Formats: sequence, structure tokens, C-alpha cells
Amino acid sequence: MQTRKIPATIVTGFLGSGKTTLLRHLLANAQGRRIAVIVNEFGELGIDGELLRGCGIGCDENGEENGQLYELANGCLCCTVQEEFAPVMEQLAKRRDQIDHLIIETSGLALPKPLVQAFQWPALRNTFTVDAVVTVVDAPAVAAGDFADDPVAVDAQRRADDNLDHDSPLHELFEDQLATADLVIVHKTDGLTAEELVGVEAAIRAETLPGVKLVHAQHGRIDMGVLLGLERAVEDQIDQRKTHHDEEEDHDHDAFDSVQVTLDVTSREGLLAALQGVVARHEIYRAKGFVALPGVAMRLVVQGVGTRFDSYFDRPWRADEARKSRLVLIGSELNAAVLQAELSEALAAPVAA
Repeated sequence: MQTRKIPATIVTGFLGSGKTTLLRHLLANAQGRRIAVIVNEFGELGIDGELLRGCGIGCDENGEENGQLYELANGCLCCTVQEEFAPVMEQLAKRRDQIDHLIIETSGLALPKPLVQAFQWPALRNTFTVDAVVTVVDAPAVAAGDFADDPVAVDAQRRADDNLDHDSPLHELFEDQLATADLVIVHKTDGLTAEELVGVEAAIRAETLPGVKLVHAQHGRIDMGVLLGLERAVEDQIDQRKTHHDEEEDHDHDAFDSVQVTLDVTSREGLLAALQGVVARHEIYRAKGFVALPGVAMRLVVQGVGTRFDSYFDRPWRADEARKSRLVLIGSELNAAVLQAELSEALAAPVAA
């Protein structure tokens, strides 16, 4: 009798689309399923992994030792599949009888196709199968035209002017993530009008395969049965899913920069205003980090996509950790020293009466 393969769901999506929020909801509502998780983080801080470890449902500080949480923090998963990824999968394969499902959250800058193709390796094919590729889409961003365009219009513009969108890594990456999807989660839909949602869905369907389902969600809340158990065996189909990067031997992120800044923050409002200012002056796609406010025992989480920022307190600062305010900024042609200076100057400026 053939041994059961471990089904793996690959969760991809653009920067700030809400992949980690979705994953936290899934883990909190596992309903007895034994779920292994691989989290990949782009940047110097494992912030997404920190949030998962603090979710209070077993992903604690010992998670990396007991197999509950694996965090790969040295770059995009698709770039490291022959290094860190393979040993982690070997460890999981040894625990086949302890795992009901594997979820891999890719970096927002990762191409999903090379990762799925890794499951064609004999060492993985015998133990794992790709249950589905799930792409999470930031609906308000798409509605604003930040990360997607009408492909027909784009093609027409490219024919007229090769400089228009032709070299945009964001646009092509967004299309590639949709082209490999078996299911699309249209996230953060609660703030959009019916007309805006129609436009968002039209932009998504222009890039997806026929028959791919679109599911609306808010705050990562979605039924486990919708995401898991699709049984697509994507590794057998992925070579037929065409993307922009099919002819590339390697996928690099030279077009993206990830810089870290350490700040002296006295107020939440002041920080958000300072971030709004630097985003307006620099090509920053994503901002996220932890902030220590004076006299406040709780750690503040700050996350932003484009000009939209969210912040919330997630847990008390531990006695054994330094209370520092550190942010990772991801974008194009970023200078760490310049951003550090601009943010520090803005935070030090007196508040207008």
C-alpha cells in the first residue's frame, strides 16, 4: 500500500497582502489538524516569524526546535530551495506520521513557480504533494492601481512605448503570482464599494487560469476547508503555467532593497506621520517592525503598504529583550543612511500646536 503523501499548501501574495494574518487565523482554528509551517522572511528582521511565535497557540520560542515553526530568514524561498529548504523538508519527511498538512508562506518578493517545481525532485515527490497554490491579493491596493493593471491596456502601452511598465518588477511579479494560483483570496474587501470590487476581480481574472476561484476575506478570516484539501497535485501541472520569468535561469531581487532603521519614537502618531513623509519621497513598497513607546509596557507592531499604515499592540515586552524601535523598509533604490536621517529628523521635530 502506498504511503500517504503530505499535502503542502503554498501561500503567496504581494507585500502586505495579509499572508501572515491569514496564516495566524488558520493556526488558531486548526480544529485538531497537525499543521507544520515554513515561514520565509525577506529582510534582516524575522518579523513575520515573531508575530507567529507570539500567537499564543503553541508557536512559542521553542518552535524551531520541536518542528512547529520553521523560519527561513536569509532571502526568498525560491532562491534558497537547494540550501535551507531541502534540509527542512527532510526533517519534516521524517515526521510524516505527525503531520496532517504543511503550509509554506513565501516572501512577498518570491516567485511561486520555482518553489512548486522543487516538489518535482524525487526526494520531495515521494513524500509531499502540492495541494494548491493560494495567492493572497490586497484588494484596496489593486483598486488603487498600485500592483496591477489591465493587461490589455498594458500590452497596448508597451507596443506604443517600451518604457511603460515594461521593466516593472512589481507588475510582472503580481501577474506571475496570479498565473500560478489555484485559489485567490481577495483580501481586505470590507472597505471597497461594489463597483471597486468588480474592477478588482476583473483585474485578477485577467491573469488567472480558467476556473480559478476568487474568495473574499477580511482580517484573514476564512474557513479552513476552503484553503486545504484541494488535491491539485500542482507539481504535475506547474510547467504548463506560463509566467514572465520562465526563461530566466535565476531569480534575483536586485530591483528591491531591504534596509533596517532604529528609531527613537515618542508617539505612535508621530511615527506614522514620519513614515507617511518618507513614503511620499522614496520608492518604499513595504514597512514593518516593532516599536517601543515610552511608558508603555506593550510592544507596538507597525505595518504599512504604500501610504497605508496599521499599528497595534501585540504583547508585553519581555524582561530579557531590548526595548528598541526597529523597522524594515522594502523598496527600490533605498539608502539606509538617508532614510535613517530623515525619519530621525522628523521624529525629533516639535509637534505643531
